[in-house]
Amino acid sequence: MKKLLIAVCFIVAFGFQSQAQSIAEHAIGLRFGGNNGYGAEISYQNALGDNNRLEIDLGWRNNDRFDAFKLTGLYQWVWNIEGGFNWFVGVGGGLGSVSYDERYGNDDFNDDNEVFIFGAGNIGIEYNFNIPLLIALDFRPEIGSGNYNNDLDFDIALALRYQF
Repeated sequence: MKKLLIAVCFIVAFGFQSQAQSIAEHAIGLRFGGNNGYGAEISYQNALGDNNRLEIDLGWRNNDRFDAFKLTGLYQWVWNIEGGFNWFVGVGGGLGSVSYDERYGNDDFNDDNEVFIFGAGNIGIEYNFNIPLLIALDFRPEIGSGNYNNDLDFDIALALRYQF
């Protein structure tokens, strides 16, 4: 039974490796989306191997009740679907700061600031054009501390990145 389990693990690992496509050494661009408001992130990806990479995003969010910025770091695994299409999954976390600007009723005013930390997952699909352009659509659930990010939030975003 042990030998069968080891053999299956090697076959699965070989299958993932054979589907891998070499990814760009570096990519930088913008990620547009939002879970608690609308915003954008400056996004940088650095290849750590043939199918692994590190993504770092610095973003800001705002709506009529708050302004926030956050720094996110994700470790991602990338697999080729077909041609220029890849899918990826990742895990990571980050920290941020939020400034509230809330009015209650006509007279009460609550102006507060807080720092928060969060954990994040990531899953998405991307297309690698023949030119150095990468377009991606991803889904990022986040859970964290503080009033801003104290429950499960879902972030869906579109990213455009230049590869070099």
